Amino acid sequence: MSDPSEDLLKRLKEYEGQAATVAGIGKDLVNEPMIRHWCEAMGDANPAYRGPDAIAPPTMLQAWTMGGLSGHTDRAAAWDGLFALLDAAGCTSVVATDCEQEYLRPLRPGDRITFDTVIESVSDRKTTALGTGHFVTTRMDIRANGEPAGTHRFRILKYAPAAPAAPAVAAVSAAPVVSAASAEAAAPAEADGTSKPRPRRPRPVVNRDNAGFWAGVAAHRLLIQRCSGCGTSRFPWLPGCGTCGSAEWDAFEASGEGTVYSYVVMHHPPFPAFDPPYAVGLIELAEGVRMVADVTGVPYDKVRIGMPVRLEFLRVDEEWELPVFRVEPGAEPGPALVGGSVGGQAGGRIGASAESEG
Repeated sequence: MSDPSEDLLKRLKEYEGQAATVAGIGKDLVNEPMIRHWCEAMGDANPAYRGPDAIAPPTMLQAWTMGGLSGHTDRAAAWDGLFALLDAAGCTSVVATDCEQEYLRPLRPGDRITFDTVIESVSDRKTTALGTGHFVTTRMDIRANGEPAGTHRFRILKYAPAAPAAPAVAAVSAAPVVSAASAEAAAPAEADGTSKPRPRRPRPVVNRDNAGFWAGVAAHRLLIQRCSGCGTSRFPWLPGCGTCGSAEWDAFEASGEGTVYSYVVMHHPPFPAFDPPYAVGLIELAEGVRMVADVTGVPYDKVRIGMPVRLEFLRVDEEWELPVFRVEPGAEPGPALVGGSVGGQAGGRIGASAESEG
């Protein structure tokens, strides 16, 4: 009797060498606005990327091939077939692990980008901290105006998530816990009157750097890292201090009090398990750090910068609870911000409300 894992690996290996994209075309010519935005985001002030003889930063190589939210229509059937086979084997999660790039010529504004992608390799079954699965490596050969411009190798892990570890934090805070059962579990009716299971919310990636935070959430505690070297608090959780570089730290529990520092109202694109429109806030905690979380307690169009909020934990399904922030009773809303505008706040702080209508 054959080993099912060996049979699966044999079928996966058949995809090696097959095309994932044939004659792909970049959605935009290489252009100065995208170069400028990239440089601003990366803090790269290299003069080679400005002026009449500007070139694009070499590390933008993949950016010119990306499909955006609408995606590409030129993906080959082999790529979908490989993913379907891995999904059927229980490897339903994916995480990017690394990439390698080779640059053959500089890219300049006006260049037309075309590319082909091949499935270069599929690994044996591997066990990682995230779970067990297979590494898939693709090689993209990129051309500019028909000339070879570079190569982009991209590696992902397609895996079955490992069972979450038992929480290491025993103490339980007084932060209230609410259930989204009535909203999250509400299943739309099919034409025949049966109910369709509601999609689950996406799972966060839990790794060795942030496992302590999620253990705290499971125990209804919002834990903040604090550098043992300089005492700086930080969020999100990171392996080292951005202020002094120390890798030593401890954690303390947040009070749960905060204010809305900024927010967005999400209308589009729709995501399974979410019901737009809804408000997502950048919450400034009393401890001085900020975190992104849902804002509850008022309609989405009543959320305002400066509103006081308090932590609570929202159970979204039978497995996961998430920290959210409820507007304090009696909080007075400030003036509305026009969608996409930027509004100034007291003390010179600038906040933004962007209502994405698509």
